Amino acid sequence: MTGAALRVVALADTDSYVKWAAAMLGSLPAGTDAELLIVETALVVSPAQQTTALARSGLDPSRVRRIGYEDLARVLGDLAPDAVLVAARGPVVRVLTALVATIDPRPVIVSGLPGISIPATTAAMVHRTQCDLFVLHSTREIAAFAALARQRGLTQRFALAGLPFARAAADERPSAERTDLVFASQAIVPRERVDRLRVARLLIETARENPDKRVVVKERATAGEHQTHAQQHGYPDLLRRMGPLPANLVVSTDSMAHALDTAEGLVTISSTAAVEAIARGIPVIALDTFGVEDGLINTVFVGSGLLGSEGDVVQRDFRLPPTAWLARNYFHDPAEEDWIAEMAQLVELRRAGELPPKPGRTRRGGRVRDVWERRLALGRRDRSVAGAIVWAVGVPARMILRPVLRPYYRRRLESV
Repeated sequence: MTGAALRVVALADTDSYVKWAAAMLGSLPAGTDAELLIVETALVVSPAQQTTALARSGLDPSRVRRIGYEDLARVLGDLAPDAVLVAARGPVVRVLTALVATIDPRPVIVSGLPGISIPATTAAMVHRTQCDLFVLHSTREIAAFAALARQRGLTQRFALAGLPFARAAADERPSAERTDLVFASQAIVPRERVDRLRVARLLIETARENPDKRVVVKERATAGEHQTHAQQHGYPDLLRRMGPLPANLVVSTDSMAHALDTAEGLVTISSTAAVEAIARGIPVIALDTFGVEDGLINTVFVGSGLLGSEGDVVQRDFRLPPTAWLARNYFHDPAEEDWIAEMAQLVELRRAGELPPKPGRTRRGGRVRDVWERRLALGRRDRSVAGAIVWAVGVPARMILRPVLRPYYRRRLESV
């Protein structure tokens, strides 16, 4: 890229997105002016989660600060970024992107997903239609989202980046003692309490079957901390209610990188931690007890050889995927990665005053809808009078109208 050094600001809020944004910024070329702003939304990371998320990211911690939404426009105006990486859940991306778009001249807006993104979903794209560049992490994901965009008549520019957690993990050296079975907990997979109880019983059985080896239940957050997805029926609570537990069954909230240091193998249903483990040569079991379907986010593992049963878990029958699967799923040739080049090209167009405009947002409700979406994204951290009024009126109305409108919105989303 010619001219002045690239200046990139990332906006993130939850644990997984802060980790992703920091790693993406940390992977930018030397000389890039990069800064991460952690936006105070309803599910913002705790200070402890922030420290864990930034560890091993390659981003200088002095280039990270927390900020309220009400100060964001002013700070972005002062920073004058060439590009803004919006790293958040879809509804929050809509709110932050609308704000970024008010900066004149508008920065290049980049967004993406922080982990396994198969299956491709219309919702993920609709929330990001105002972004100039949508970053994904495998050639399979690029193909799936591009095909869906064509099917839905959406215009989007996609780019490929290495999954930063896997790239960093490849350089990690495990300890000599690799005996732990690490279970990567997920907040919403499986969702039902009865299914999560079944997993808890499986972990207890596995620990009892191998009393000389630990079973580590790796949680994303401690009690009271938020996650990207709200968790019900957490494994620590379920396990506590199941009587005396084996001494070798432990719960950990350390970073996944630290948990894998002593891992013999990893068990999950569909966590991106599986990719991180594979990058370190640590074998995996993707538990298929509840089936293989889009809702479980585990169809990506079809053909990988990683899908396994409860019996495989008890026997610790871990495995690694074949080369063909790796090439399509997160372990492509780094030479194929183009997200930095694509972003730089868009920045050049911006500096020349030729950045293609994005189509206007189409939504019902106008200004009231904007205020409602902001309140949903920020929760009680939205201190505006308009937000308080819309919330006071909208919540009761929504509860009354939701059963009536749900079929309409489902048909509308399917037709996008």
